[in-house]
Amino acid sequence: MSEIAGRTGLRAGASAVVNESYSFACMRCGHGWEQSYEIEHHTDATGHEFVLYVADGRVVPSPLSRPACHNCDGHVVRIMRPGRVASARDAAYGSRRVPPPAGPVEAPVPEAAVTRTPRVQHHWHLSDLLHAFQRKAS
Repeated sequence: MSEIAGRTGLRAGASAVVNESYSFACMRCGHGWEQSYEIEHHTDATGHEFVLYVADGRVVPSPLSRPACHNCDGHVVRIMRPGRVASARDAAYGSRRVPPPAGPVEAPVPEAAVTRTPRVQHHWHLSDLLHAFQRKAS
């Protein structure tokens, strides 16, 4: 989820930058999206540490505090590891785009060509039927 970028591309005063990506899904409308953030670690003049979340070059609020849906502005948003939205889209729509695999096709065998074993007819006797009802001598 996170990747330390080191000291490259830091804003003034940032001591480190961590890159993190998240997947989001709105529980209200079903909209899903993914976003990557650069998390800049800073220290203010009094020595207190704070972080800035940067997305697409703009400082934004933390996506973990109160995320909002881009589609319906709902605040019931599930936060997941990166790639979950893309994998769900691929699963939902990918199977329709992929043609079935080609391979040898078996021709159906006509029923007349199938040899059937003749049924053995059993001739029942009355004693066979009554055998279940006979008592055994003890």
